[in-house]
Amino acid sequence: MSVGSAPQIPGYLVHSGFRRWSVAEYHRLIDTGFLGEDDPVHLLEGNMVLRTPPNPPHSNSVTRSIRTLVRILPDAWQLRSEQPITLPDSEPQPDITLALGDHTTFRNRHPGPSDIGLLVEVADTSLIVDRVDMGRIYARAGLPVYWIINIVDRQVEVYTDPRPNAPVPAYATRTDYRPGDVVPLILDGQQIARLLVDELLG
Repeated sequence: MSVGSAPQIPGYLVHSGFRRWSVAEYHRLIDTGFLGEDDPVHLLEGNMVLRTPPNPPHSNSVTRSIRTLVRILPDAWQLRSEQPITLPDSEPQPDITLALGDHTTFRNRHPGPSDIGLLVEVADTSLIVDRVDMGRIYARAGLPVYWIINIVDRQVEVYTDPRPNAPVPAYATRTDYRPGDVVPLILDGQQIARLLVDELLG
């Protein structure tokens, strides 16, 4: 290979490509013990992807957001943190999920699109992935409201109006809230509370 030329793609990838997994196959890998709770992977659009360990600013913002949301969450809803949700082609583990149900609802399954009122990702090093890739995945599943707590730019980005059938699924509306602003918490079409951005950013 000459200096400055692009590296060669291994032949086995050229001929066979990467293995894509269905959600059912992914579940079988977990059920048979091939994947365990300590394996840092989740399924995104049929691909098994390594999850990035959180750094202190990320963990601090997740913790603050959980404390803020738990105080005002209606009894019919539960907060889940870094736990799987099951979508048609993915099983990510969002930083925060607000799901409709009690302590028995998800005894034998993870929340699916019809259960979820809000997803939250806290973003610093993962900002582009959370905006582009996770936004596409969540919009494709028709999840109604998606927040990115953006530590880099010190703002909360609220994505609504998913367009799952667009050529590239995406949210049609994005509203940014900055320190000093209040973010409306909407669950099942109803405003539940108004939260200070400063309480979420950490």
